[in-house]
Amino acid sequence: MKSVAATVVASVGSVLFAGNVLAADMVSPVAPAAEQITTESGWTFAVAPYFWAAGLSGDVASFGLPPVHVDADFAEIFDHLKFGAMAIGEARYGPYSIFGDVMYTKLSGSKGTPLGILATSAEVTSETFAGLVGAGYSIVDNASARLDIIGGVRIWSASTEISLSGGILDGVSRSDSATWADAVAGLRGNYSITSNVYLTGWGYVGAGGADVDWDVAGAIGYRFNDRISAVAGYRALGVDYSSDDFVFDVVQQGPILGMVFRF
Repeated sequence: MKSVAATVVASVGSVLFAGNVLAADMVSPVAPAAEQITTESGWTFAVAPYFWAAGLSGDVASFGLPPVHVDADFAEIFDHLKFGAMAIGEARYGPYSIFGDVMYTKLSGSKGTPLGILATSAEVTSETFAGLVGAGYSIVDNASARLDIIGGVRIWSASTEISLSGGILDGVSRSDSATWADAVAGLRGNYSITSNVYLTGWGYVGAGGADVDWDVAGAIGYRFNDRISAVAGYRALGVDYSSDDFVFDVVQQGPILGMVFRF
C-alpha cells in the first residue's frame, strides 16, 4: 500500500508542490529608520508587520521521492496561500540592538489524479515557520545613516502532508517534516535621503543545518511622522537544506511591503 501511495504522490506532487511552497520563507522587510523615539530609559523600540510576495525556484523533495524542480512566479501566491503571519521587532540601546523576525505560512492545493483509479484527487498542505533572532552593534551611527554588524540564528521548520480522496486509496495520507537551525552574520543599515524618505536594506549569510543560508534585501521608506513609516522593496533569500529524504534547496524572491511603528 505504501508503494502504491508513493506512485500517486509522485504524479500529483510535482504539479502541486511548486504552488504549495511559494511563500515558504516570506520573511523581514525593514530595518528601523535612523531617527527613532528614545524612551526615558534610553531604549528605542520598533515593530514592523509586513508581507513578502515571494516566488520560488529550486529543488524540493519529501516522502523519499526524487527531487522535483519548481519554478513559480510570486504572482501565483494567492492561488494557494491559506494563512500568513509575518513581523519583525527591534529593541535598541545606544549602539546595541536585539531583533527578531518571524514568519509562518500555510499553503494548500488540490488536483485530480491522472487516471482516477487509485485516487480521484490529492490535496497537498505545506506549513513553514522561519524565525530569526539576532543582535547587532552600530559601526556607523549619525544623523543621516546607521550601519550595524549583526549575528544571529535562524530556525526553520517545514512540513508537507498529502491526503488522497476517492478510489482505492481513499483516506490515505502521508506527511514529512524537517526542523533545523542556521547561524547567520552580516550587515544591515539605513540612509536618510530627506527628513521623510530613507533607504534601508541588509545582507546576511550563514550555515548550520543547511549547507548555506543567505538573505539580501533593499527597500525605500517614507516617514509619515516620528512614529509611523511605510516601506516597499525587494528581497531574495536562499537556503540549501537536505537530510535523509527531505530536500529544500530553493531561492525565494519578490516584492516586500510593510509598516514600521516606533514607540
